[in-house]
Amino acid sequence: MTDDELRHVANEIRKGVLVGTHAAKSGHPGGSLSAADIFAYLYFEEMNIDPADPRKADRDRFVLSKGHTAPGLYAALAERGFFPKEDLETLRHIGSHLQGHPNMNDTPGIDMSTGSLGQGISTAVGMALAAKHWGDSYRVYTLLGDGEIEEGQVWEAAMFAGNHALDNLVVIVDHNGLQIDGTIEEVNSAMPIADKFRAFKFHVIELADGNDMAQVRAAFKEARGVTGAPVAIIAETVKGKGVSFMENQVGWHGTAPNDEQFEQAMAELAKEA
Repeated sequence: MTDDELRHVANEIRKGVLVGTHAAKSGHPGGSLSAADIFAYLYFEEMNIDPADPRKADRDRFVLSKGHTAPGLYAALAERGFFPKEDLETLRHIGSHLQGHPNMNDTPGIDMSTGSLGQGISTAVGMALAAKHWGDSYRVYTLLGDGEIEEGQVWEAAMFAGNHALDNLVVIVDHNGLQIDGTIEEVNSAMPIADKFRAFKFHVIELADGNDMAQVRAAFKEARGVTGAPVAIIAETVKGKGVSFMENQVGWHGTAPNDEQFEQAMAELAKEA
């Protein structure tokens, strides 16, 4: 896909995030919107996946370590054809396969159930190690939040990945600077993020604008060429990206839009189509 086509996909994913959280009257739009461009690139350009065969053995694996941004992942999966886009309107409803956090038992395309922060990257590291052990060719991708990396378990996993030279692992940090209680600086800053991953023997790619598709493409292309070390992509993004009144506003971490806000947000995204 061209960058313009991927930008269109990311815009559709953002619409899906709003549809889901509005219908649920709950959920986490802010971090889903900031990661939409990364979701678009992963699912429409980067990963070896097949919506008609979600469990094919040689598929690339994706683990949403910041599992609360499931609305973004669900919107990407629906856009890619893993299930109907109409299902997004059932987000968090009783009986729906789209719950507040990803469930690998119920939702096509979900490789790991996540939600407890810090645990997703550990699972991804295990998947990457298994591929090395069995001689499998698949790659493993995991997306973390910059608030999530305050968890100690993240760095235990990073230590293991670096020491075992898991060059089939790509860790992406959605660095939007905000978490549920405020800025990461106010709560418990993990800065400097890039230097920490380097200390754990990662090849680090600092992505100046994780909402710019050309830069996203360049980062993943560089990651593809790395051997002998896991990769960490530190993506500077904007929380709530694409919706003017949500951008850089910590209150939209876990707040759903009401009817009026939903209409305004969808109108803004329609202009970007």
